[in-house]
Amino acid sequence: MYSDLLYVIKKENHKEGELLQILKEHKEIKFVSLIGIDFLGNDTDEKIPIENFIENIETFLYGISVQTDGSSVNLPEIASLNNAKVDMKVDLECDWFVDYNFENIDHKTNKPVGTLRVPCHLYHDNIAVDSRNILKNSVDFFNKELLKLLEENPEFLNKMNLSYEDIDKVFITAATELEFWVRTPNDFAELEELSTSEVLKEQYWKRTKGVVRTALEQALTMLENYGLEPEMGHKEVGGVKAKLTEGGSFNHIMEQLEIDWKYSSAIQACDNELLAREVIKEIFRRNGLDVTFQAKPVDEVAGNGKHLHVGVNLKLKSGKVINLVHSTENDYMSEIGYGALMGILKNYEVINPFVSSTNGAFRRLRPGFEAPVCIVTSLGHSKTQPSRNRTILIGLIRDLENPMATRFELRSPNPHTNIYLALSAINLAMIQGIKYALKNKKTCEELLQELSKNPNAESEYLEYSRSYRSEEDVFEHYSEEERESYFGKAPKTVFENLLGFNDDKKVETLTEGSIFTDKIINSYKIAILTRWVTEIEHRLIVNYMNEIRSTKRGDSDDLTEYDLEKWTKISKIKEKIMKDSYTRKSLFTEIREAISSNNYEKLSELQIELDCEMKKLRKLYADYRRNLMDM
Repeated sequence: MYSDLLYVIKKENHKEGELLQILKEHKEIKFVSLIGIDFLGNDTDEKIPIENFIENIETFLYGISVQTDGSSVNLPEIASLNNAKVDMKVDLECDWFVDYNFENIDHKTNKPVGTLRVPCHLYHDNIAVDSRNILKNSVDFFNKELLKLLEENPEFLNKMNLSYEDIDKVFITAATELEFWVRTPNDFAELEELSTSEVLKEQYWKRTKGVVRTALEQALTMLENYGLEPEMGHKEVGGVKAKLTEGGSFNHIMEQLEIDWKYSSAIQACDNELLAREVIKEIFRRNGLDVTFQAKPVDEVAGNGKHLHVGVNLKLKSGKVINLVHSTENDYMSEIGYGALMGILKNYEVINPFVSSTNGAFRRLRPGFEAPVCIVTSLGHSKTQPSRNRTILIGLIRDLENPMATRFELRSPNPHTNIYLALSAINLAMIQGIKYALKNKKTCEELLQELSKNPNAESEYLEYSRSYRSEEDVFEHYSEEERESYFGKAPKTVFENLLGFNDDKKVETLTEGSIFTDKIINSYKIAILTRWVTEIEHRLIVNYMNEIRSTKRGDSDDLTEYDLEKWTKISKIKEKIMKDSYTRKSLFTEIREAISSNNYEKLSELQIELDCEMKKLRKLYADYRRNLMDM
């Protein structure tokens, strides 16, 4: 219908003259919006009339485009109340997308009104403090350090019959897979029905139907228009079968989907995902469907993941591209690959706060839902037999027929992970591990042996007490005690996760090159803690309170002694969670008091206890209801 719409302005076309010509030819573009990413991953959005942009185009492109303040972005103790001014400077080194409002047709052009979304960096006191800039700096640092290592350790290149003089540049590639739940507004499936369907895998990779199929196809087409090159869209494991109405349409929709698209450079991959999320939500909304990217929108069924794929590549002056993770000697991977993976595993405690930073993230990361719970990798059953172990934290992906496909897949992120910061931390961890491998002249076999070590086995780089590799099902092969003994104890709350920043040695990995300064890390911690506390007090408690009040006793004419005993147990748990007395405070009250006194350690312990009690309550109440004839 609108075949001549402009969807993207490539970075090569950001010169003043070219931009003016493009905007002259596309009068449907009525607004410009500068997109800055704060520490929580929030993106700014404002409507600047295109006439203003054109009139001041030189200032927009090369100066301070817009000013905002600390109330608009989350940069605690950086943009403070008495020093809140934040400058927004346009990023010319990435693609710019045009966002169209298909419900607002411009009467002059007879086309939907478009907004040119321009990524920018946020500056405070002339220092860039946004997530995009941190990622840019981490990529630049990684590239510079790796080039230096290759120059100082020529034997790695010699094995490929290359010299340092053959190199044009080093670059990181990245891509994400985005999972989401979609449903008819106000329709909820029963928890037991969802859980049963998931166990039976009744929805996984099934054919989409009706309005869900339409929305999925439209989303894939739109991503293609933007140049993201979608690779597939399909049903995920969660969901139940929709119901057919008399008119032939479907309602009571509750399904989980996934959409994947092609890899790109590190920063562009993150920008692409930001676009994809908005495209997906808007298209499904126009089809009368709600989309949620929450990490765990429904307890006891599959949550939404966002697997992150990372690769390291070398471009030669001849134009040829070489995958530096891939092994040219029939090994699992190269020395650079081993070093990068070992760097991530060793330093994951300071990466994880950027990956899992919400209550939903930790409800998702629990055994039994194909989400990782401990720091462990898988390489494959043999060097000639690649495998995909879906129970580990980060895996090596290989295709023996395609060397360029060798990469790492981190399975812990969720759709609300600030992927800019998570990838930044990964870059810094990778280069530390690569330095260990190349500077110490480690062979692939030596690195494999260290990566495959047993707990309490000596090693030069990885920790003595830990193991880091398993080709087994981590959930089924090990008990909880064995998992913790082998791979370390996983944090259970946002607060416990932030304790990783107390390890000064590992924090040095983040602060090398001044990518994450102490000020940035502290600001991020405050932002995450504030959100965690606010969610507990104003969402978690409120939601649990409503759930508890909805657990009602059955008709007295139908109750047996068995039912009465069950209800007594249910009542005791309800009272423990919610009801105060003269002699005892409820968990809710204890939590509120911990919040008032800023006792985050106590709050973390109480949250774990609360979640445990709620789980017991749900199980008891489900058993209770099953035995009632009438409810």
